[in-house]
Amino acid sequence: MLRVVALISVIFLSGVAMAAAGQQAGDDLATCRDRQAEAQARTTACENLLNGNRVTGKDKSLALVIHAQALINKRDDDGAIASLTSAIELDPDNVGAINVRGIAHEHKGEDDLAMADYNLAIQKRSNFGYAYNNRGTIQLRRAALQSALEDFNLSIKYTPKFLLGWTNRARVRTLMKDYDGAISDFAEAEKIDPAAQQIAANRCITYGLMGKFDQAFADCNGLIEKQPKNVYAINNRADVSMMKGDFDAALKDYNIALQLNPNNVRAHSGRGQIYERRKDLAQARADYRSAAYSLTKFDELDVARARAIAQERLAALTPQAPAAAAAVRRVALVIGNGAYKNVHALPNPPRDSKLIASVLKEVGFQTVISVSDLTRDKFFEALQSFAAEAEKADWAVVYYAGHGFEIGGVNYLVPVDAKLAVDRDAETQAVALEQVIAAVGAARKVRLVMLDACRDNPFAPTMQRTLSLKLVDKGFSNIEPGAGFMVVYAAKHGETAIDGEGSADSPFATALARDIKEPRVEIRKLFDIVRDDVWAATRHEQQPFTYGSPPGREDFYFMAGK
Repeated sequence: MLRVVALISVIFLSGVAMAAAGQQAGDDLATCRDRQAEAQARTTACENLLNGNRVTGKDKSLALVIHAQALINKRDDDGAIASLTSAIELDPDNVGAINVRGIAHEHKGEDDLAMADYNLAIQKRSNFGYAYNNRGTIQLRRAALQSALEDFNLSIKYTPKFLLGWTNRARVRTLMKDYDGAISDFAEAEKIDPAAQQIAANRCITYGLMGKFDQAFADCNGLIEKQPKNVYAINNRADVSMMKGDFDAALKDYNIALQLNPNNVRAHSGRGQIYERRKDLAQARADYRSAAYSLTKFDELDVARARAIAQERLAALTPQAPAAAAAVRRVALVIGNGAYKNVHALPNPPRDSKLIASVLKEVGFQTVISVSDLTRDKFFEALQSFAAEAEKADWAVVYYAGHGFEIGGVNYLVPVDAKLAVDRDAETQAVALEQVIAAVGAARKVRLVMLDACRDNPFAPTMQRTLSLKLVDKGFSNIEPGAGFMVVYAAKHGETAIDGEGSADSPFATALARDIKEPRVEIRKLFDIVRDDVWAATRHEQQPFTYGSPPGREDFYFMAGK
């Protein structure tokens, strides 16, 4: 009898649980469908449905779109594209899914695929204002101003309450010198959301171009007072000071922007223009190099324009190689960061760097700068000083040992004083790999960066995550350096390098120091040999990887031999 009672109790409780589960599923579906629901609540509801496999057809398609939007916010564009493709397969007429997939493609630098999605969404729904706006942003970045204007016109026509349609049209009108039209658009945007920061930030530039400097500074100053670390607004105010001819004020703002974010392209480009005006061409070239070299696949409009200016001016100011150099000049910067203040120290990097510095001197490098335990500011100072040496050299080589990782699609090297409470802090606390590549960029022939730094992210256990990328914890991501550059990783992308045990040097440093002294081994072949030696020494646990190559019409040797 007791067993029967127990069984009845189980049946009763199971029924209650099933009813609760059914109610939860119904609540989740209602929330997932609700366009007015709070964003996180809606995302959670949609993901509950997907995880429980409790939704099909068009409802599943919708849930996949909401899930994909959350992935895009975390910069997991590949995951978002996969989710959106599934959503479109379930509901081919889901123009929202098609449009959002275009956004994910755009973030990856795949503008042609993004345009194809925006066009498809518009083909399926000719009054889809959001797709017109997104297509317009690509047209704007491509400098197709009339096409961008037409798209923003249609975006406003079909979605008149969409703030970005108005502010984007104001930006393109500004570029087309229709300043009154731009100011009118900003006024319409204010009716939708008077507190939207992009209104004041961008109108500041429009007023500056109109010569209405009081209004321009009022906009920028008001926003900066509310957000003192808004680098975009600080750069805009600097640009307005440049328009006014107040170069001291502009320089002050660019310096503030670079203190907040030393990897900032716009500030380096703007500051370079000031130094060029002041005939400080060495400093101008240093800033232009920092702005010009990029491993990113996607630049916002303002960043792309600043980078293009830097590339053009750098080409104009770069000294030409002498007609007949007496000897090949080779210079190197060797960095070993181990005495970390906020994460576990690394005993090997300073020792590894001394080994490599010694070997480079032994094989005939005229200048070898060897430094250890660099703070953020000292790291950038070292790169800037070395860039000046690279200008006068045929070879420029950087070797770095220490903590390094990838976050948000960008590879970073870590100064000893870095603090990463949040993953996004890497942008301001660490040194982007592109800045290291910029330091070797002025060399005439060989531009080489060696990174013995593919170690686990030491901040991962305590770092708050706002990005969802599979490589956030360890290793570097794969890169595509420009022509004439080589970047050598001690370990393949997404993997970690091994430190030497006890007092031993790292496997990569050990193999490099030995192999580099072999005469008549061409540089491309050399790093193949280093790879094989590290692979064997670590019993197939670590495999170095090389990206890019030096110029193809000439052979290069660390040890020329006889």
